[in-house]
Amino acid sequence: MPLTRTLGPTTVVALHDGEGTFFEPREEAFPQVSAELWARADERDPGAVTADGQWLLRFRCFAVRHGDHITLVDTGIGPADSLAASWAPVPGRLPDELAAAGIDPADVDTVVLSHLHTDHIGWAVVGTPYFSNATYLVQRADAEAFRADRESVLGPLREAGQLRLVEGDVPIAAGVTAIATPGHTPGHQSVLVEYGQEQLLVTGDLLVHAVQLVAPETAYSHEADPSAARESRTKLLKAGITLATPHLTEPFVRA
Repeated sequence: MPLTRTLGPTTVVALHDGEGTFFEPREEAFPQVSAELWARADERDPGAVTADGQWLLRFRCFAVRHGDHITLVDTGIGPADSLAASWAPVPGRLPDELAAAGIDPADVDTVVLSHLHTDHIGWAVVGTPYFSNATYLVQRADAEAFRADRESVLGPLREAGQLRLVEGDVPIAAGVTAIATPGHTPGHQSVLVEYGQEQLLVTGDLLVHAVQLVAPETAYSHEADPSAARESRTKLLKAGITLATPHLTEPFVRA
């Protein structure tokens, strides 16, 4: 069964779509990281490095159950012919993970796409919108930035009346909010779950490796705006908050 975390009436379910090594050495992805900082990151997340030093990523989505509502954050790497197929370990297994969690795709009423990189949108549209009854939330800045390259996803969502372009923070349900966290892409967003003093942040690619967990100021070479990404990370990675991460070895970690 998938791993979960519960905050009051809300349960967050980790859904594992796949795993595989990154397409370039991690030293190129994080060119400013020292040997000492790599050692700290590897101590924090030893499962993210292979025996020969490659970066091993998990590709994960999260379902947020709140009352009778189900919000899915990101849709993974997708089937064998997905946009991520050129570099990610497709096909993903999200359909089986959803079934194991007792979630019918038709019961998902909101899909939050943290951003439009190919490893986060794989099951969004499979010919037609895979989550047929869901509203898909995309930050307008990302839709505009990726307009030419993601029409195969945005177009069918638009035609089905399921695409909602948003700007800034958007309440989804009581204690569940999509929040703008730009930098990794122009319209990157995360999902914050709150109950009393407890907080859980479904990060998207706010951080992609534990090196950004131990040193949030660390830049990643594939960030659209490293300065904005650093500001988003340092603002939200506060002590005590639980993070639900797509790429770290463990789905739930403490900042």
